Amino acid sequence: MNTIKTWILMGLMTVILVLIGRFIGGAGGMLLFLVLSIVMNAIAYWTSGSMAIAMTRSVRVSEAELPEVYDMVRRLTQRAGLPMPEIYVTPSDQPNAFATGRNPAHAKVAVTQGILRALPARELEGVLAHEIGHVRNRDILISSMAATLAGVITYIANILQWGMWFGMGNRDNRDGGGIAELAMVILAPIASMVVQLAISRSREYQADATGAKLVGDGNPLADALEHLESYSRRIPNRVNPATSHLFIVNPLRGQQMVQLFSTHPPTAERIRRLRAMRVHG
Repeated sequence: MNTIKTWILMGLMTVILVLIGRFIGGAGGMLLFLVLSIVMNAIAYWTSGSMAIAMTRSVRVSEAELPEVYDMVRRLTQRAGLPMPEIYVTPSDQPNAFATGRNPAHAKVAVTQGILRALPARELEGVLAHEIGHVRNRDILISSMAATLAGVITYIANILQWGMWFGMGNRDNRDGGGIAELAMVILAPIASMVVQLAISRSREYQADATGAKLVGDGNPLADALEHLESYSRRIPNRVNPATSHLFIVNPLRGQQMVQLFSTHPPTAERIRRLRAMRVHG
């Protein structure tokens, strides 16, 4: 199923880029952006994990630097039958975490500086189990590609927005002139967000359930989510919006209008489901 979703994502992003090309340069622009989309999809497939790490400014750490985290992740991956992922730290005071990568063999798990200070070991293990759940469920590729492709499209839209001031774009009257230009600038980022919404919500419930089974108890993760939700409302995280769906709780929760474009299911419902679970380690 995730393979099909990945192909659908790549197709949708291709359509969006081709439409942007039509706006910029007509038929020639469509062809140029079609080629660009093929190249970009290929790059995103092979390097999306590394790009997500770069977009969040995360830094790889050694076992000597974070022995407790390494011990937890090693224990969880052994239970899940997965290889050990690379461990990263994200420079943010907001407690949060995410997983990314092309597949389990190239997985990367990142924790923020804030979560290392804020959560007790029991809850931190629950969070890490959730991230290993994403790896085990093999949904890290599509989420990583969404972050990469959405980031690129948003960047292109921003260029177009500035370009409008200098007369850039296809001004054929059949295209509606400035109205078509304005629509493209507005719709391109929204289209990217819609793609993120389509892939993010159900996977969080699944990763919660998988993580609870790996730990043998849903309560540590439920307790962690309660604390993370509270922190996310009080401590800002200046993360690239294109990567917000990667995190275990929405890092942009405190910003205006975020709820209209939420990439996560309600935290209260996630907690309710976890507390209702009956699992055994």
